[in-house]
Amino acid sequence: MSMDFAAWNAMYHQMNQREDKRPFSRATLRRILALARPHRRKLAGFLLLSVVTAILAVAVPVLAGQVVDAIVEGREYRLVLALAVAIAVIALLEAGLGLVQRWFSARIGEGLILDLRTLVFDHVQRMPVAFFTRTRTGALVSRLNNDVIGAQHAFSETLSGVVGNLVGLALTLVVMIGLSWQITLLSLLLLPVFVLPARRVGGRLAGLEREAAEHNAAMNTQMTERFSAPGATLVKLYGNPSAESAEFAARARRVRDIGVRTAMAQWTFLTALTSVSAVAIALVYGLGGFYALRGSLDPGAVVALAILLTRMYAPLTSLASARVEVMSALVSFERVFEVLDLKPLIEEKPDARPVPDGPVAVEFDDVRFAYPSADKVSLASLEEVATLDTRGGEEVLHGISFRAEPGQMVALVGSSGAGKSTMASLLPRLYDAGSGAVRLGGVDVRDLSATSLRQALGMVTQDGHLFHESVRANLMLARPSATEEDLWDVLRRAHIADLIASLPDGLDTVIGERGYRLSGGERQRLTIARLLLARPRVVVLDEATAHLDSTSEAAVQAALGEALSGRTAVVIAHRLSTVRAADQILVVEDGRVVERGTHPELLAAGGRYEQLYRTQFSEGQPPAVARG
Repeated sequence: MSMDFAAWNAMYHQMNQREDKRPFSRATLRRILALARPHRRKLAGFLLLSVVTAILAVAVPVLAGQVVDAIVEGREYRLVLALAVAIAVIALLEAGLGLVQRWFSARIGEGLILDLRTLVFDHVQRMPVAFFTRTRTGALVSRLNNDVIGAQHAFSETLSGVVGNLVGLALTLVVMIGLSWQITLLSLLLLPVFVLPARRVGGRLAGLEREAAEHNAAMNTQMTERFSAPGATLVKLYGNPSAESAEFAARARRVRDIGVRTAMAQWTFLTALTSVSAVAIALVYGLGGFYALRGSLDPGAVVALAILLTRMYAPLTSLASARVEVMSALVSFERVFEVLDLKPLIEEKPDARPVPDGPVAVEFDDVRFAYPSADKVSLASLEEVATLDTRGGEEVLHGISFRAEPGQMVALVGSSGAGKSTMASLLPRLYDAGSGAVRLGGVDVRDLSATSLRQALGMVTQDGHLFHESVRANLMLARPSATEEDLWDVLRRAHIADLIASLPDGLDTVIGERGYRLSGGERQRLTIARLLLARPRVVVLDEATAHLDSTSEAAVQAALGEALSGRTAVVIAHRLSTVRAADQILVVEDGRVVERGTHPELLAAGGRYEQLYRTQFSEGQPPAVARG
C-alpha cells in the first residue's frame, strides 16, 4: 500500500467515523456474537486469510532487498531469477487470496445484512398500529438501511482490518528492527507527522460531511413530502412554490459549497501527506545509504526498509481510528437492537385457536379501552423528538356491550370522536381491549390465531389504502391463489369491472401511490372488490362512503350490498340514511352506548339519534357529507 493511498484511507476513516461516548455494553456484545454464530466458519476463514495476507505483504519487501543484494554482490542470475519468480508468485497469491477474502467478506457482510433486515422487518410487522401512528417512516427505514449496514461494516471491514493490521504491523516492526533499529526508530518518530494531520483534517472534513448529510436529509424530506400526491396538492392549494423553491435551492447551494471546500481540502491534504511520505522515504534512503556505505547495512536492507516503511504507516493509521470504528459499529448495533427490543403489545398465543366454522356472531362484553402511552409503543429516536409524549392511558371506551348475531348488521352512529372507530379497531386486533372481551363466534379474539382472524374478518375504511402497484397485485393481497376469473368476478360485483377493463393494461395497470390515479369512489370500490375476494364471514365498514359525491356513493352502496350479503356486519356511518335497515343501531357518545334499537324505535324515543336524524334531514336536504 503506497503512502498517498494510506493517507487517503486515513482521512476517509476519520470522515466517516462517529464518535460515541457511551459505555461499552457486554449485553450488546453477546447479542452481536449470537448474530455472528451462524457465520462463524466463514468468519474463521476470513480472519485466517487476513493473517496470511499480512504475512505475504511483509515477505515481498524482504525478497526485494535480497534481489538488490544478489545484484550488488554479483551472484548467479539463477538466484535473482528465483527471487523474482518468488515475488511474482507471492503477488499472484496475494491477488488470489484477496479475491477469496473479498468473497468471505461479502458473504459475511451481506449475510448479516439479510439476517438483521429480516429480523427488523418481521419484528416491525408485528408492532401495533399505535407504533406506526407515532413513528416517522424515514427514521424507521433508516434503521433497516443505514444502521444495518453500519453494523455489517463491523464484520466485513473493521474486524478484518484490526486483525490484519495488528499482524502486519507486528511482522513489519519485527523485520524492520531486525534490519536496522535506528531507521525503524526514525520511522516511528515521523509517525505523528503522518497521523496527526489525518485526524485534524479528517475531523474538519467530517464536520463538513455531517452538515452536508443534514442538508441532504432535509432536502430528501422536503422532496418526499412535496412529491407525494397529497403533499403536492397541499402545496398547490396553500403553499408558496417560490418559497419552497428558494428553501430547496438554499440547501442545495450549501451542499455545493461544502462539496467544493471538501474537494479542495482533500487535495491539499493528500498533496501535503504525499510530500511527507516522500521526505520519509528520502530520510530512509539517506540514513540507510550512510550505513550501507560504512558497511554496517546491506544495500538490499535499505530497499527493504523503504518498502516496509510504506507498509507500516497504513496499519498504524488504521489502528489509530479502530476504536472509533468499533464504537461506531456498536452504536449501529444498539440502534438496531433498540427496535428489536420494543415488545409488540399484541402477541398471538402459543395455543391460539381458529375462528369456529360457520356463521360468526360478534360480541362486545363490557369492553373498556385506553390508548397506550408512547413509551409502550414507540422510541424517541424513531419519532425524532427529545422525549416521548407522556400522555395516554386515559380510558376512551367505557363498558361497551352489544351482540350482532350471525348475518345481522349492527350500525354505530354518533358524534365524531365518540369512539366508534376505536370499537371497530378492536375486532381485527389492531388494538386489544384493556378489560372485558371482544368475541368472534363466541371466542375471545385474543385467543384466536392471527391467520384465521384475517380470513374470517374483512374491513373497509373511509380511505381504503392501495399500494403503488397493479390492480391485480392490490386485489391478490387478499387471496394470492385467486384466478383471473375470480378477479373479474369480484370486480363485477363491486361495480368497477368496466372501468378496470378500460384501463391501458387492464388488471396490470399500476394505479399510483395510494391509488391516486383513481377517483375516491373508484378507489373505494376497488377496496370493496378486495374485500369480496377475501370472502370474510364478518365485515367491518368504517365510514366506507364518507367524502363521496352522490353518484360515487350510489355506486359504492351497490358494491357494499354485495359485500354485506349473508355476512355479519358492523357498520360505522355518519349518513344515517345508509343504516336505516340495520338490525340494531347503537348511538355512541363519549365512549358509551347511550341508545340502542332499530331505526323506527330510536326515532320514536326522541333521543340523541332523533336529534342526529333531524339535523341531517332538516328542510328536506339530503344527508350531509361526513367530516370525520
